[in-house]
Amino acid sequence: MDGTLVDSEKLWDVALQELAREYGGELSIAARRSIVGTSMAESMRILHDDLGQPERDPEASAAWINARILELFRGGLRWRPGALALLRAVRAAGIPTALVTSSGRPLVEIALDTLGRDSFDVVVCGDEVVATKPHPEPYLTAARLLDVPVGRCVAIEDSPTGVASALAAGAAVLAVPAEAPLPDMPGVHQVESLTGADLDLLTALLVNRAGATG
Repeated sequence: MDGTLVDSEKLWDVALQELAREYGGELSIAARRSIVGTSMAESMRILHDDLGQPERDPEASAAWINARILELFRGGLRWRPGALALLRAVRAAGIPTALVTSSGRPLVEIALDTLGRDSFDVVVCGDEVVATKPHPEPYLTAARLLDVPVGRCVAIEDSPTGVASALAAGAAVLAVPAEAPLPDMPGVHQVESLTGADLDLLTALLVNRAGATG
């Protein structure tokens, strides 16, 4: 969701930097990139460590971030380039579709006002699984709920954490970096943006994956 479908990572930047300043520090670029795609608990650990304040209560920090990011999300979200067109094409073709995100359900409910509640057959949130990305559970859960073999799924991701989760689950992966650069990885097709991405590309990813594993 964040950074893949909607340009919300910049809103996370605002909230995280505001909290860092509240604690008397500044979040480094490296730490911010490490946070992209992680769970809230891991994000707060990274932030605290980066500020040299590992003793801080992660639950208190998470509550602060959640309250602030809800305010920012309510101000509106912008689509990432090409994301809406691709999502519409997928839905028009009747392809089962899941939203798999590390964000919690309250935040996702606000985002769905922009994304459209009929845009997905299944929504898997970070607070609804035992293990979050980079663990494969989120994508395995989505495939199970869609009743589709995960090997016939294409996951579209923007972060190293999300890519790792999708690969571990066994999905084909289309990577479109947003805030954090992505290294070249075997089994991952990378594009600069989703502009121009279409059903033929998604089909080719599955065909190529089947050929590589067959």
